[in-house]
Amino acid sequence: MQALRRLSPRKAFITLFAAIFASAAAGEVENSIITTPGVNSERILFGQSAAFSGPAGELGKSMKAGILAAFKEVNDNGGINGRRLELRSLDDAYEPEAAVTNTQQLIEDGVFALIGAVGTPTSQSAVPVTEANDVPYMAPMTGAEYLRDNTRHTVINLRASYYQETEEMVERLTTDMGYDRIAILYQDDSFGRAGLQGVLLALERRKLSAAGTGVFPRNTIAVKTALLDLRAMEPQAVIIVGPYKPTATFIKWARRLRMDPIFMTLSFVGSNALAKELGTEGAGVLVTQVVPFPTGDTINATASYRAALKAFDPAIEPGFISYEGYLAGRLAAHVVSHCGKQISRDCINSVLRTDDSISLDGFKLRYGKDDNQGSDSVFLTVIGPNGKYSPVTSLTSVASLTGALHSQ
Repeated sequence: MQALRRLSPRKAFITLFAAIFASAAAGEVENSIITTPGVNSERILFGQSAAFSGPAGELGKSMKAGILAAFKEVNDNGGINGRRLELRSLDDAYEPEAAVTNTQQLIEDGVFALIGAVGTPTSQSAVPVTEANDVPYMAPMTGAEYLRDNTRHTVINLRASYYQETEEMVERLTTDMGYDRIAILYQDDSFGRAGLQGVLLALERRKLSAAGTGVFPRNTIAVKTALLDLRAMEPQAVIIVGPYKPTATFIKWARRLRMDPIFMTLSFVGSNALAKELGTEGAGVLVTQVVPFPTGDTINATASYRAALKAFDPAIEPGFISYEGYLAGRLAAHVVSHCGKQISRDCINSVLRTDDSISLDGFKLRYGKDDNQGSDSVFLTVIGPNGKYSPVTSLTSVASLTGALHSQ
């Protein structure tokens, strides 16, 4: 104030006005940060609606563990510009109605974005809610084409699609093994039908049709009728589109009935849970994956994931689903770190939709103006006689190992 007195009245007025304007502008920036939902000076809050109970419960638990491991890793290193990443999770039991209720609740609770949803039917029900509220829907654990429609402006996919997984399956069965009698068992919902359509399209591209189809209701293990129908078709391979409990039930009953084609299933099955459910009857079962082998060393992200998971909970065994959750958490951290201090929901697409390659410790993603899916990678794995997974490059290479893959 004394400095102002030494100035002429005109200069004093200009100086005082400039100071008031600068102070107001600073307050405006601070307020805009605070009023961004889920963001304040101390934290960035994400929300998750996923299955933590029911037949798909292990999938949600694994996805959540991976996200929290990534968030802990970030927070232990100072967070994002001093802000902690936090996650609020609600159980939808893999039911679409519960997913809608949870999504509405999380938005009302003021989360910044939704992350790590589990399943196609639940996501298909929740996305209209996020779109109506302009809330980002990041890294859902589903490969449904519905979510890859670029008009879904709130959706940011991490993983490859079910069409890409089923294309890999059919390519390996027809090229490596020379099979032409491929049957399909699918769950009677939008997830199952998405996988079914992917297989049918892949077969059609090779001028083939399905040897037979079987169907079972969601959130059940009622697969016996479908099993008997498919058994009568004598398929060389059965592609299964469902979570781990009905998939394991089908395979175990098939083994007892001496039906022993190649069994192959999608990443959504929950690989660790499937191997546990199958026990000694899992040898030779093939699973496509959308992340690298979790105990491998092909990229640095895998070692980072294992270290982060161990720091979060040493009792959790590394697996494909928690690895996907970890990468989802790393993607979220990447986005908000590149938004700068002025974090808003709009900055997510601004950061990602650039056609530039993104590397999460070697796991490569690329989005674009008309592309909301980051990774196109699909990996094939097989359960060995010891119940452990191994990576696969060709089906012929695992036939002698398991004794469960048969050539014509």
